[in-house]
Amino acid sequence: MAEQERVRVAVIGSGFGGLGAAVRLRREGITDFVVLERASSVGGTWRDNSYPGCACDVPSHLYSFSFAPNPDWPRTFSGQEHIRAYLEHVADVFHLRPHLRFDSEVQRMTWNAERLCWDIETASGALSADVVVSATGPLSDPKIPEIPGLASFPGKVFHSARWDHDYDLTGKRVAVVGTGASAIQIVPAIQPQVGRLTLFQRTPPWVMPRVDRAISGAERSLHRALPLTTQLRRGLLWGIRELQVQAFTKRPDELGFVEKLAKRNMARAIKDPALRARLTPDYRIGCKRILLSSTYYPALARPNVDLVDSGLREVRGSTLVAADGREAEADAIVFGTGFHVTDMPIAERVVGAEGRTLAEVWKDGMESLRGATAAGFPNFMTIIGPNTGLGNSSMILMIESQLNYLADYLRQLTVLGGRAALDARPSAVHAWNRRVQERMRRTVWNTGGCTSWYLDANGRNTTIWPGTTAEFRRATRRVDLAEYQVVRPGGAQDGPGAPGAADTTATADATTTADETATADATTTADETATADGTATAGTTTTAGTASAEVAS
Repeated sequence: MAEQERVRVAVIGSGFGGLGAAVRLRREGITDFVVLERASSVGGTWRDNSYPGCACDVPSHLYSFSFAPNPDWPRTFSGQEHIRAYLEHVADVFHLRPHLRFDSEVQRMTWNAERLCWDIETASGALSADVVVSATGPLSDPKIPEIPGLASFPGKVFHSARWDHDYDLTGKRVAVVGTGASAIQIVPAIQPQVGRLTLFQRTPPWVMPRVDRAISGAERSLHRALPLTTQLRRGLLWGIRELQVQAFTKRPDELGFVEKLAKRNMARAIKDPALRARLTPDYRIGCKRILLSSTYYPALARPNVDLVDSGLREVRGSTLVAADGREAEADAIVFGTGFHVTDMPIAERVVGAEGRTLAEVWKDGMESLRGATAAGFPNFMTIIGPNTGLGNSSMILMIESQLNYLADYLRQLTVLGGRAALDARPSAVHAWNRRVQERMRRTVWNTGGCTSWYLDANGRNTTIWPGTTAEFRRATRRVDLAEYQVVRPGGAQDGPGAPGAADTTATADATTTADETATADATTTADETATADGTATAGTTTTAGTASAEVAS
């Protein structure tokens, strides 16, 4: 029987996190790796979410890799099709195609202590890897609530992330459930087409205008001719958002002015005071993600739209019944009800050193060291792990910081020599998360008076990072071996991370690093916007594939 394939690194997922990890591995001189993708193409959430109006609420030049700038974004906020084209372009420019394995959903991964590797079962076969990088992302597995009677609904039912493009909505009675980031894009996109639209709103969102515009040909030409201008644009967008963080994390009361702006935005489109009252949140702005749209409120004011400001309780045939007893008839139901974020399904498939799944270890809440590694899961790293999310800026910044940590993690393994693995110390994990949760207490996400998807079933915020991206960049710049146990074949431990080695140092370092004060200094700005190297710059200042058509946000 042929020997099972073994690679140095297996990356799971080919969205921003997975492709970014693949690029970083090549930059580190590592070519013995695979990217396991469950679908048949790259793109992650930007492949899966193709609903009408789908776009990003972060400016294009900030929502892209610093090492792969795109001077030809057509609008200040990019649509789904252009972001997906950008990711396809990254896969081509950085020669990632040979490493991609499509239709290879990971079914189970088990830590092999004797061989110091992960045994991986996928839909396309088995393999093993010395290191696993999980980049499945928190917005990958749709969540549809359990609604009594839903299974017997005679019409069409689908989630926003699994849009059925073959189903014609023209003239139909359509119910949209949810008022999150997807729903506020879907409603204005389909409102002119449907016969009747009923929006089930459990909690109204705060909505600010989307200041979107076409990027002129002159601007794009300038960015192509002078790449520094693209970097400056990115740096300015980054700096503005860094300055906003204090209001979210330390002084939520300062957000009252922003609430007034949001109310003015609503009043311009919603003239009916009774409807405005139903659309006005009763929690502090920022507690849930602030949504951007200039078309959502005007769509709600149209005569073929009904707002049911109550959650969907049950379905009786084609009749939808709200929690307050109101009823609506529907031919189709679209769920914009989010994703499995604090209970990521991939965690159920990862079996660690003690024979427990990551989901079992995280049953009381997700915890990891610096958003990357969990105790008992050697050589396993998560991109966009616990407490790495952002409430006001670009997740690409956080991903790139975690890629720095990944690169140093692999360097440390090389320096250790021989067959070795790194396992996060429980004390370091707990110290890091204790400090994160202490800082979280005064943030708007915890004090704003809302219930959001940032919180897990126990009410803990295990999703958001309570600081600036600059802080996180510094905290993940390098791996501190004092925070890890060095594992050798058969479970033996040695080296600087052996039991008892600087355990208090690890605790102190985790606490101190998490509490660093943010400084938007020139070093960090340059680090965020610099290109990777000469080769990457030459290959990435071209357009992102077909990204040239108009974009909506």
